[in-house]
Amino acid sequence: MSYLTELACSICGKTFDAHKLQTFCTDCKATLVSNYNLEEARSSLDRDSFRNRPAGMWRWHELLPVFDLNNIVTLGEGDTPLLSVPRAGAELGMAYLYVKDESFNPTGSFKARGISTAISRAKELGITKIVIPTAGNAGGAAAAYAARAGIAAKIIMPKDTPGANIQESRITGAEVILVNGLIDKAAQLAGEFSRDEGWLDISTFKEPYRVEGKKIMAYELAEFFKWELPDVIIYPTGGGTGLVGMWKAFAEMETLGWLKNSNKPRMVTVQSDGCAPVVRAFNAGSDTNEYWSNAQTIASGLRVPKSFADRLIMKTLYESKGTAEAVSDEEISAAQKFLASREGIFAAPEGAATLAALKNLLKMGWIKPGEKTVLFNTGTGLKYIN
Repeated sequence: MSYLTELACSICGKTFDAHKLQTFCTDCKATLVSNYNLEEARSSLDRDSFRNRPAGMWRWHELLPVFDLNNIVTLGEGDTPLLSVPRAGAELGMAYLYVKDESFNPTGSFKARGISTAISRAKELGITKIVIPTAGNAGGAAAAYAARAGIAAKIIMPKDTPGANIQESRITGAEVILVNGLIDKAAQLAGEFSRDEGWLDISTFKEPYRVEGKKIMAYELAEFFKWELPDVIIYPTGGGTGLVGMWKAFAEMETLGWLKNSNKPRMVTVQSDGCAPVVRAFNAGSDTNEYWSNAQTIASGLRVPKSFADRLIMKTLYESKGTAEAVSDEEISAAQKFLASREGIFAAPEGAATLAALKNLLKMGWIKPGEKTVLFNTGTGLKYIN
């Protein structure tokens, strides 16, 4: 039921068997990209028929990496609302401003999409135990979907992770390990469990399939806008799966012949000025990121000192003629209050960061008031209440 054909290294291009368990290219230390037979899909799939299927991310299953639909592990993720925000837009002088509200996903964040895909594929390949390092929301999602699949889970997160993430991971039966340090310290420990005890490490981009779930956000956007894409997408970037996944999806849609024109959105990365490795690399014109020391921000999902897929993130920004913007914690808090009081959307700090960045980009003239712009709220602010 899937058009997946192979996996390929995002750097050297070496191909890997998609029907066997794969992680990443160990030669290049780079993520693997899922390739599909899009020419065959183009001849047999009707883009307008998907809306007639039961709601949810898995209505796009032919373009996702699970071959037997019985292996899909779902809690109802996907098809989150794309909300027009006219009051906020009017104050900013924008006529076409939208928020894609991912807080409606199971476990309250966009992480449900990628984790559903990774756990489903792990189940299909016979995996019985997974481990994940997390800044918070991915851990809660991994614990929930692993429980749904009957797979054992170890969740490794910083001790100062929001309490809701810790509790939701524990109540769903996962083993939670708290570490002194940031997600990179958790990733080191996850790697040890993977090497020494055979746990499948589903870290961001260290397995191929989380990004595939995230890419469906782009299919939903295109469908909503009747296959004419928005001008700008502003996205909070920690590990970068959503940013990279959506750009991949736009290319797939173009090959499928589904888009009404060839104009793709300019992709904007938003980070906190307390942890902004992508912004620093973009400003330097670099293809890679340097490790960000002493990372600090109230947006725990943005506290990622260096993404494993930094090359793919930078490639997305350059190819899309996008940009990268850092905002302060004070700007994030102000934007969170602004969006809640104008539109009733209690965004996670990461989501609110996109509005803070929009204000700055409007002042700079990088975004014009008449451009159709989509902000991504990646989770609910309720999970950050102490």
